[in-house]
Amino acid sequence: MEGEIRNFLKVWLSIFFCLGCCYAIGKALPKGKTRLLFLIPFVCLFFYLPLNLSTIFLGGNTAFYIAWLGNFKLLLFACGKGPLSSQYSSRSLLTFVSVACLPIKIQENPPPKSQNQENQPPVIPTDQTHKSSLNYAIKGVLWAFLVVVHDYNEYIHPKIVLCLLCLHLYIFLDVVLALVAVLARTILGLELEPQFNEPHLSTSLQDFWGKRWNLMVSSILRQTVYEPTRNISTRVVGRRWSPIPAVLATFLLSAIMHEVMFYYLLRVKPTWEVTWFFLLHGFCVTVEIVIKKALKGRWQLPRLISGLFTIGFVMVTSCWLFFPKPLQCRADVRAFEEYAALRAFVRDCSHAVFGRPSITRSH
Repeated sequence: MEGEIRNFLKVWLSIFFCLGCCYAIGKALPKGKTRLLFLIPFVCLFFYLPLNLSTIFLGGNTAFYIAWLGNFKLLLFACGKGPLSSQYSSRSLLTFVSVACLPIKIQENPPPKSQNQENQPPVIPTDQTHKSSLNYAIKGVLWAFLVVVHDYNEYIHPKIVLCLLCLHLYIFLDVVLALVAVLARTILGLELEPQFNEPHLSTSLQDFWGKRWNLMVSSILRQTVYEPTRNISTRVVGRRWSPIPAVLATFLLSAIMHEVMFYYLLRVKPTWEVTWFFLLHGFCVTVEIVIKKALKGRWQLPRLISGLFTIGFVMVTSCWLFFPKPLQCRADVRAFEEYAALRAFVRDCSHAVFGRPSITRSH
């Protein structure tokens, strides 16, 4: 673990330096082909850097933040679009680097402050409309429970283990991304958009993927793939049906990027189950679009029934196509072993810095 942490620090120092160069390029060159040409080498480098990390926790998060989100943000930045080109994120180098390398998005229209609030020191708010302290407390307890249950997987039915893994993945992503957002909000002093919007309350696959699950990725894919494809498709099939090829193209690129992320995590050749997972969901979303356009709002399922169908479909297809490959490669076992090794490393470092706690005995 010590060698991995050393590589982790080297990788992120390289990332910070590269993003500083990208910031300078954005100041010196206007949006367009010239800026894109100068940014392409950094995009290629960001695909390479996560390969220097082998752990799931450090390497996986770095790959997701940099090879996927960071690169897509840079490509949008080359065209003068995306979170790096907004008036908020371009005000300083620190803000630019934070938005580029972290899974955060600054609110474009934050709520106005009253005169009394303007004269007071800034208060770091939570995501009030979507999250609450109680919500995260419950998820923290569930996360701890799932960690304990993992030790007894051999006594649990494999199908139940897969369902618990779905829940574990959601809670892990939600809590980790929320912690990153809190850190970034504290540093930047800006209001950030939430990363999740209670996906378990989804009433359709459109609702799940477009408005509730991993909103940072949804926003990036919407700008880089969905909107350009829809604009092109409008000229071919008309505005009414242009969302269909746009949705399919978006899910296809998401499938490719998930295969890339799985390679960073597992270091094995892709077997394309994850691709089929996203193509299946993309096809089902297009079916939803066609049905809704045909019905024109005249009839719809009750929210409870549609919600159960949606979550059930996501979980069943995840257990069928998404999770088998990581489980075959024992990614869950590796992850828990890494958590234990990281805790031991932090404990040893704290003992080395502060000394071991002395135990006094009363006689």
